[in-house]
Amino acid sequence: MRYISTRGSAPTLSFEEVLLTGLASDGGLYVPESLPSFTSAELEAMASLDYPSLAHRILLPFVEEAFTGEELREIIDDTYAVFRHSAVAPLVQLDHNQWVLELFHGPTLAFKDFALQLLGRLLDAILKRRGEKVVIMGATSGDTGSAAIAGCERCENIDIFILHPHGRVSEVQRRQMTTLSAPTIHNLAIEGNFDDCQAMVKASFRDQSFLPDGRRLVAVNSINWARIMAQIVYYFYAGLRLGAPHRAAAYSVPTGNFGDIFAGYLASKMGLPVAQLMIATNRNDVLHRLLSTGDYARQTLEHTLSPSMDISVSSNFERLMFDLYERDGAAIASLMAAFDDGDITLSDAAMEKARQLFASHRVDDAQTLACIADVWGRTEYLLDPHSAIGYAAATQPGANTQTPWVTLATAHPAKFPDAIKASAVGTTAQLPVHLADLFERSEHFDVLPNDIAAVQRFMSGHLGA
Repeated sequence: MRYISTRGSAPTLSFEEVLLTGLASDGGLYVPESLPSFTSAELEAMASLDYPSLAHRILLPFVEEAFTGEELREIIDDTYAVFRHSAVAPLVQLDHNQWVLELFHGPTLAFKDFALQLLGRLLDAILKRRGEKVVIMGATSGDTGSAAIAGCERCENIDIFILHPHGRVSEVQRRQMTTLSAPTIHNLAIEGNFDDCQAMVKASFRDQSFLPDGRRLVAVNSINWARIMAQIVYYFYAGLRLGAPHRAAAYSVPTGNFGDIFAGYLASKMGLPVAQLMIATNRNDVLHRLLSTGDYARQTLEHTLSPSMDISVSSNFERLMFDLYERDGAAIASLMAAFDDGDITLSDAAMEKARQLFASHRVDDAQTLACIADVWGRTEYLLDPHSAIGYAAATQPGANTQTPWVTLATAHPAKFPDAIKASAVGTTAQLPVHLADLFERSEHFDVLPNDIAAVQRFMSGHLGA
């Protein structure tokens, strides 16, 4: 399988090259030239597979030029052995036709463990094979940083620099990053917001001259195709548990950067019956406004109870735009160049195509807290604020009640104690045993100004791998 850029002019790459490249040289994002697809008979045969076996079946076509089936199976088994639930991604029923897919049983209690535990192991194997050392640079609005560090900390050929907005992630999220100490791990608290951090990462990938010869940047945020690829699996896993291929399910996805829900879109293109994909946003509702009006417009970023979704530019939406515009890379390059200078409006044809599968709903902080309280009161099930946004969208008045709905529970509620307290449910969520002493551990991070030159100087001066 080969990979092409959404902007049409970057070289076509193999999986190994895409894993190491991240952002394409033309500024676009890599996507497969074509997708594998599965027939109804093949889906029926997959229904009995456990999570690692299903992951192997779904992912092998994407990586088979880089890894044999046996190599991939060993990596996958090692990846999901560290999850603390034997089902890996268990489904919990909260109401008639309302299900929660728990994606928080990995080492850092967030859905990003699914992709980053796998990405770290794939990257480790490739770097050892090639005898190379690389620099990981990533931006996080909460969960990506800790999941990236946990996924890559054992790799001896990586220096990792994670940027997060200073004072704008939860204390649990911050401590999961900053309590890991190694010469190759660097947590950078930037005096700005997530979009500032993300902009620095993108600019650094475009011009890597600040790095010494022989080093290059590797992305671990969702611009890296491997992140999206790994997330496809749990849509299949949930759908098969609920009756696929004979019955379609709808999925409600709390999302800011569009990567997680884009994986659901790919699953539908690969043969999984998907009734609808619900884009669930907080007050930073760029995606809801886009789907409602066709206008892709930035607004001032607001700090909310769901900080992992506090994003005003959804990087991965470009991957969907590429399909909406019939994979016309030149058209996407032109649109994104215009977006750099201001707001853009998508064509009526593109929006009509998007609305065939996607819907959207905006949930503010008050509604988030009300959802947490309502679900707890009815079921004694505790949702984190991000998952509550997804559940509120899935259960909004007028939602299809005949179709099974799967809300992606993207984080453990213990990561957001302030939101749980504000919901007045009268209980708290306890950290799992392996993180019970988190608040007693020493932290290690550097506060840097919102200045790319200062960040790049720090990085070039702290390479240790």
